[in-house]
Amino acid sequence: MAQMTMIQAITDALRTELKNDENVLVFGEDVGVNGGVFRATEGLQKEFGEERVFDTPLAESAINGLAVGLALQGYRPVPEIQFFGFVYETMDAISGQMARMRYRTGGTRTSAITVRSPFGGGVKTPELHADSLEGLMAQQPGLKVVIPSTPYDAKGLLISAIRDNDPVIFLEHMKLYRSFRQEVPEEEYTIEIGKAEVKRQGKDLSIITYGAMVQSSIKAAEELEKEGISAEVIDLRTVSPLDVDTIVESVEKTNRAIVVQEAQKQAGIAANVVAEINDRAILSLEAPVLRVTAPDTVYPFSAAEDAWLPNYKDIIETAKKVIHF
Repeated sequence: MAQMTMIQAITDALRTELKNDENVLVFGEDVGVNGGVFRATEGLQKEFGEERVFDTPLAESAINGLAVGLALQGYRPVPEIQFFGFVYETMDAISGQMARMRYRTGGTRTSAITVRSPFGGGVKTPELHADSLEGLMAQQPGLKVVIPSTPYDAKGLLISAIRDNDPVIFLEHMKLYRSFRQEVPEEEYTIEIGKAEVKRQGKDLSIITYGAMVQSSIKAAEELEKEGISAEVIDLRTVSPLDVDTIVESVEKTNRAIVVQEAQKQAGIAANVVAEINDRAILSLEAPVLRVTAPDTVYPFSAAEDAWLPNYKDIIETAKKVIHF
């Protein structure tokens, strides 16, 4: 195994699938010669050529429109939206075309498209770069929405996404790109899309989360342990479809839960997780399911970012409310 950052694991996954399948194409703004803003595609154009890894105009609607057409011709496009805040420019291609293709054609055509994009706060980006818009994607039937929290998960999930015959929105939190390293197999492997993982075992409280908030939740759980509170941390990994079975199994064990997301309370997918728990495990609960989220305002400018984003202290405070209810 090799020690990899998340960005290295993503590059490795792309290289693996470009080698495995000549129908895999990688394209987007600056992904070719420059290797992308974060260098996720560095070296891939040189290795696989300009017909397989190529730059596009600065036009998100054209990027994903091209992806739809290529998928209909049997290719497996992996377009990059340079920052996910720019997804509004291409919503028709995603929600109006990709998500409906299998149904529209009676199963005779699919959209084997993996839309990669960085998102997330904590790195002082300009406006429209850090927004957590996964809730918009998760509310559209026909899309799978994947958000890895570790380098190991990023590689395995990205390979699975590229091989999937349905469209996958693959979101990569910018703060996680180079924040830590992890052992990642150099050979190919896959992780099942739609399957959550218990990142930390516990018996008193379930913390259900995804993306960068997984690391914050683990830190909070370690601090809670010092006070005699055993918190279990569930990494959803896929926010659509949800792994409801893993969520319910954890809640039935701990009898208490909080849901943590970086997105605003009215956004993200926390409300849906709470609803699923209430539908399926309400009689197991000994306290209401609470949420840790950002405030319901537009994403602030960078000077106010640290105060706006939820952190591990917020998770600890909310966990104690549920424990002592």
